[in-house]
Amino acid sequence: MAKCKSCGASILWLVTENGKKMPVNAKPVPYKEKDDGNLTLVTSKGRVVKGVLDVSSDEVGYISHFATCPHANEWRK
Repeated sequence: MAKCKSCGASILWLVTENGKKMPVNAKPVPYKEKDDGNLTLVTSKGRVVKGVLDVSSDEVGYISHFATCPHANEWRK
């Protein structure tokens, strides 16, 4: 498992449907897809969606590490 070079958190690199590598938090979370959701998530198949956490959902995704890393702005292009 990879580690974030800035904060040391465990991350995964998922490939999006557009072929781009995206760092995500290593732990999957249950979510509900919602256009005005407060989270950007990536599914295991690489689909990027907006959503909200929903513990009752069977859908799981990975939160973009850019959303949680305290040093994210240093890595944005």
